[in-house]
Amino acid sequence: MSRKESLSQFIQQIHGRPVVVKLVSGVDYRGVLSCLDGYMNIALEQTEEYINGQLKNKYGDTFIRGNNVLYISTQKRRGV
Repeated sequence: MSRKESLSQFIQQIHGRPVVVKLVSGVDYRGVLSCLDGYMNIALEQTEEYINGQLKNKYGDTFIRGNNVLYISTQKRRGV
């Protein structure tokens, strides 16, 4: 399996699931992944913003421009 295929499978697996998006600034956004494009532009639902590990804001829908993204990781569902 090529690296491109494994990345595509990962994206398919996490679509609609809780994720953590870490920005190059150090800010974390946690929410449900609703969209991700080839430029790493990300749309999240039920988004929470964390700065230095502390919850700062809650948003409904959020769009994050891809050039700000350091990484995306899966997150365990809250309350499960």
